[in-house]
Amino acid sequence: MNILFISEDMSGGDLAYRLKKEGNKVRLFVRNQSQAHALDGMITKVGDWKKELSWVGEKGLIVFDSTGFGRTQDELRQAGYSVVGGCALGDKIEDDRHFGKNIMDQCGIKTIQSHAFHSIRDAVKFVSKERGEWVIKQNGHTSKIYNYVGQMPDASDVVDVLKSYGKNNKKDSAYIELQRCVRGVEIGVGRYFNGNDWVGPLEMNVEHKSLFPNGIGPKTYEMGTLMWYDDNVEENKIFRETLAKMKDYLREIGFHGDIDINCIVNEAGIYPLELTARFGFPATQLQSIIHVSPWGEFLKAVADGDAYTLKYRKGFGVTVVVATPPFPYEAVSKRYSMEGTHIFFKSPLTKEERNRIHFEEVSMSKDGSFYLSNRNGFVLHASGMGTTIQDAQDQVYALIDKIVIPKKFYRNDIGKKFAEVEMDLLRSWGYCHA
Repeated sequence: MNILFISEDMSGGDLAYRLKKEGNKVRLFVRNQSQAHALDGMITKVGDWKKELSWVGEKGLIVFDSTGFGRTQDELRQAGYSVVGGCALGDKIEDDRHFGKNIMDQCGIKTIQSHAFHSIRDAVKFVSKERGEWVIKQNGHTSKIYNYVGQMPDASDVVDVLKSYGKNNKKDSAYIELQRCVRGVEIGVGRYFNGNDWVGPLEMNVEHKSLFPNGIGPKTYEMGTLMWYDDNVEENKIFRETLAKMKDYLREIGFHGDIDINCIVNEAGIYPLELTARFGFPATQLQSIIHVSPWGEFLKAVADGDAYTLKYRKGFGVTVVVATPPFPYEAVSKRYSMEGTHIFFKSPLTKEERNRIHFEEVSMSKDGSFYLSNRNGFVLHASGMGTTIQDAQDQVYALIDKIVIPKKFYRNDIGKKFAEVEMDLLRSWGYCHA
């Protein structure tokens, strides 16, 4: 099958590469030129995706990996093309947090108190009066470095952070959302939607956004994820009380793709935090080792509105980001970058082990060796899967130990807190059947 893959920043690069390895003919367009060299030597790239429409045709598949292309997706579907990734209003419910909250309210989903501000001064004034613990968030794809979870009961730490952003990060602080902090277990539920109905099982996931183990340090886009699939849809309370209620809305807006709601769950209930109305990363990397069915076949069904029985592996999957300096501070001087450094392996990898490596800012030399092809330090994901969380952890960390990248770092506790504490809490509250 001919597949035209349109990427914003190579978030979906691994997915595009896997579609190629399945035997599909893939052409990849990257809009963000700072990421354009990732996967060089590994996949065919094009400079103008619109010129490839006659090549992909209506029998092929067009994949979009990010928000920002929603209206284009709607137009291409109207023109008869097979398109998967999202839609115009799908973009808006993710990129405009206040709009997304209103839609969840309209769908009957209980949400957390939140307030949007276009002025740091107004945000400071509000939180100084309200006091309490608040979470600072931004819209769209602003770096998660700017997110902050308050800890002081008088909100003094949140006020200080806001004032700092107003002084040092005016551009990225043009929009601020303050969300009332709710304590509990953070867990997400996702599922694919084909424009008419749900496709496949539920994707239960636990994100790890803090840079260091045990939730210490600044927030990143993601340092690793724990995931498992749940086909017991009717008994899954998290799904029934959140994402399931959006079915009619997703059908109305013509959404085709993966959608996820991240929540805080405690003894009192379920509190949605945010929507991801696109392929999730590194959720998609994990799906690549959980799925048995071919990606191309599955995504074509989602694009065309067809029912599909997804074959998948039972158990738990863990994926871990392996990075180098200057990640996660990409704007730091290139003097700290490891760009051009090669990736080495302590011993030859098996085919199964190679399948569990997901290259990000990596390219291939003519001799078949791999090297870092960007200066951000966002190198790769490594994944593992097993019957238990411990099995998955053992597998992924054994693989990472074989990978030699000068100055590499990663979190060594992905899934640990959930396995030791949070899973039992969710079970006691009736929210987990894993």
